[in-house]
Amino acid sequence: MDSLKTKIIEIVKKLYGVDVPVEFAAVPAEIKGDYSCNVAMRLAKAAGKAPRDIAAEIIAELPGEYAYEVAGPGFINISVSGKALSEQLEAAWSEDYGNNQSGAGKVAVSEFPSTNMAKPYSVGHLRPGTQGWAAKQILEANGWKVITDNHLGDAGTPFGIWATGFKRSDKTLDDITVYDLGEIYIKMKADMKAEEAAGEHALADSAQDWLLKLEAGDAEAVELSTRFNKISLDHIHSVMKRMNLSTEYELGESYFVERGKALVEKYLAEGKFVKNDDGSVICPLDEYGIDVPMLMLKSNGAALYATTDLGCLDYRLHEWKADRIVYAVGAEQKFYFEQLFAMAKKLGWEAELQHVWFGTIDQVGPDGKREKMSSRKGVVLLEAMLDDAEKRVRENFASEELSDEDVRKVATGAIKYSDFIADRKMGILYDPEKIFALTGQSGPFCQYACVRMRRILEKNADFAGADFGDYDFAAEKAVLLKLLDFPALVAGVADNLEAHRIAGYCFELAQEMNRYYENAPISSAEDSIRAARLWLVEKAAFVLGRGLDLLGVEIPEKM
Repeated sequence: MDSLKTKIIEIVKKLYGVDVPVEFAAVPAEIKGDYSCNVAMRLAKAAGKAPRDIAAEIIAELPGEYAYEVAGPGFINISVSGKALSEQLEAAWSEDYGNNQSGAGKVAVSEFPSTNMAKPYSVGHLRPGTQGWAAKQILEANGWKVITDNHLGDAGTPFGIWATGFKRSDKTLDDITVYDLGEIYIKMKADMKAEEAAGEHALADSAQDWLLKLEAGDAEAVELSTRFNKISLDHIHSVMKRMNLSTEYELGESYFVERGKALVEKYLAEGKFVKNDDGSVICPLDEYGIDVPMLMLKSNGAALYATTDLGCLDYRLHEWKADRIVYAVGAEQKFYFEQLFAMAKKLGWEAELQHVWFGTIDQVGPDGKREKMSSRKGVVLLEAMLDDAEKRVRENFASEELSDEDVRKVATGAIKYSDFIADRKMGILYDPEKIFALTGQSGPFCQYACVRMRRILEKNADFAGADFGDYDFAAEKAVLLKLLDFPALVAGVADNLEAHRIAGYCFELAQEMNRYYENAPISSAEDSIRAARLWLVEKAAFVLGRGLDLLGVEIPEKM
C-alpha cells in the first residue's frame, strides 16, 4: 500500500497544491472494502469543497489495479484482490519480515526483573520479567542494540534486616536456604514494626549498623552478604531458566554505591543537590513541578535507592552510551521514577528514560471475588506457580504425552501470555481455568495454532515451494490482510512498548487461520491449489511464531 499512498499524495498535490499526510485504516468486516482513507475530509476546508466530491476527484486519478468507492461523509474505501495481496506479501517477504531498522545505531537498556537478594523469587517479579523481556524483543525488532541488566536488590536497608535476623536465628551459613532468608526477613519486618509501635528502635539501629559495616568493607558483613548473594543468585537463575529469561548483566545496587556517593558529592559541590541540617542530602525538584525533593543520602551517610540509581544511571549513560533506558517496574514506583527522571533532566542527561509500569497480579479468592495475590491467600512463590502450571498442563494434555520441555513451554507460555492480554497498565487475573484453555484468548490457543500449522507443513513437505500458477487467493484474503499488517504493528509498538497489541494480533491471526481451514481444505485440494495454500500456511506460521517470540512465548514441538 506504500505505492498507493505515494500516488494519492502526488494526486492531492497536483489537484489542490497542498501536502497532506495519507494513512490507511483497515475497514471493519461489515463494510465493503479492505482499507479506508480520510484524506478527502482533511482537504475539505482548504479546497472549499464537499469531502465526497474531493474523494470522487481523487478516485478518478487513481490507477485501476484496485477498486475504489466513496463511502460515508467522504472516505475513500479501497478493495484489493487476494492475488494482489499475495503479490504484495511475496514482494515484502524476507527472513526478517516484520523487522525494521528505525532504531539502528542506537543503544537501549532494558532493566528486568530486578529481583531482591535473600528473598525467594515471588510472583511480584513475574511481570517485570515478562514485560522487560518483551521490551527487549520489541526494541531489537526495531533495530535497537539492547543491553539487558538484572538490577539486583543487593544493598540498602534490606541487607541490614537480613543480617540482624540471621544473627538472631539458629541458622548457620552452611545450612541456610533462600526460603529461610525469606522467613527471616518477614519475621524481622514484623518485629521491627512491633518495636516501633512500642517506641523502641534497637532492631532498626542494628540493621543500620550492618548496612554501614557492609559499606565500610567489614569482613563479617562482607561474608554474610557474599553468602546471601550466592544462595539468592542460584535460586534466581534456576527460576529464570524455567521462564526462559536471561540478562547479559547483573549489576546490582552494591555495584553502584561508591559511584553514587561520589556523584552526590559532585552535585552537592555544584549546587544542584542540597545538604540538610541533619546531614542528609536532597535533590530539589520544584522546577519540574515536584514538591517532594529526592532524598539522595541519609543523615548517617548511608546510601539509598536514589544513591545507587544515580550511579547506575550515570554508568549506563556514559559507559554503555545508552540512548534509551527502559525500567520494567510496577506502578507503585511511579512517583519515584518521576523524581528520578526529573533529577536526570536537572543534571543535563538527555537520554530517553521510560518507566514501563504495570498493575498487580490478582487471583480469585475463596469468596469468588478478585483480590491481590498474597502469601496469606494463595500462590506467592513463582516456583509454586510454575509447578502448578506444569501440573495443569500434564493433566490437560495427558493423551498427548508431552515431553518435559514441551510441558514447560506450554506452562510458561500460558503464564506469560496472560500478562499481555490487556494493556500492561491494568492488573492481570491469574485464572487457571482461562489461561490454560485451548479456547478463547490464551497462550495455549496461540501455541496450538502454530503447532498445527507446522504439522500441516511437515505432512505436506513434498509441496514446499511448488508452483501455484494463477491461483486467485480469494479464500486467503482475510489472512493475507492480517499478515500484511504485521510490519506496521511491530513498528507501532516501539515507542510505548505496548506488548498487548502484539498478543491481540497473535490471537486474531490464530482465529483467522482457524476460520480459513473451514473454507479452504489443504490436503485434499488439487496440486496447484494445495501448493498455494501451503505457501500461505508457511507465511502465517512464521508470523505467528515471530509474534509470540516477541512476547517470550515459546512454541512446543507437540500439543
